[in-house]
Amino acid sequence: MFDVGFTELLLVGLVALLVFGPERLPRVAREAALWIRKARSAVSSVKEEIDRELQLQEMRESLEKQKREMNRMMLESRNDGDPAPEEKPPAPESHHE
Repeated sequence: MFDVGFTELLLVGLVALLVFGPERLPRVAREAALWIRKARSAVSSVKEEIDRELQLQEMRESLEKQKREMNRMMLESRNDGDPAPEEKPPAPESHHE
């Protein structure tokens, strides 16, 4: 994620030691770790929710596609399976003289 090497971490640690002092640094480090853990957990939770929504959307689209395909197949089978409408023979003409 971040390309942080050992020297960068050492520099951040020294600056933190100078800013917070040796007495407060352990408490600040614990609080920072707690906030980082909470942030990671929140990001992970959001990611999982997005993945679930995407999967649900894909399933809906798949079901809709299958439904359209079934309807198309049913229409085709009705058109292919119905015999041609029978023509009625012409009614005999009556000749009255």
